[in-house]
Amino acid sequence: MIETEEIIYLTHSAAKHIRECLVEGYHIRLGVQGGGCSGLSYVCEAQEVEFKGDTDTVIPYDTFDIVIGQKDMIYLKGMEIDYDAGLGGKGFMFTNPLATSSCGCGESFSVT
Repeated sequence: MIETEEIIYLTHSAAKHIRECLVEGYHIRLGVQGGGCSGLSYVCEAQEVEFKGDTDTVIPYDTFDIVIGQKDMIYLKGMEIDYDAGLGGKGFMFTNPLATSSCGCGESFSVT
């Protein structure tokens, strides 16, 4: 495992929501998968702590870790994650400086 900081930026709102929802013994795994209008979609899921691989990058936050697989890192480095819970809020929102285009709903992206 590679432990590092400042690869993924969380807003205060996103970090607060994760802290409120994540139970002890779990971390957040971020990744990408093929699909969506633009070709790639974000994957964000809670996962038990023991499921960290040797090539995973671990980003420690105060009470939880964000884990990213080696293959996904090239698509996610420098990304900001925000959370909007307001009336009509979208939930998690991803701002990715590596994305060259995204679909209208913001659920998928592409890179060149």
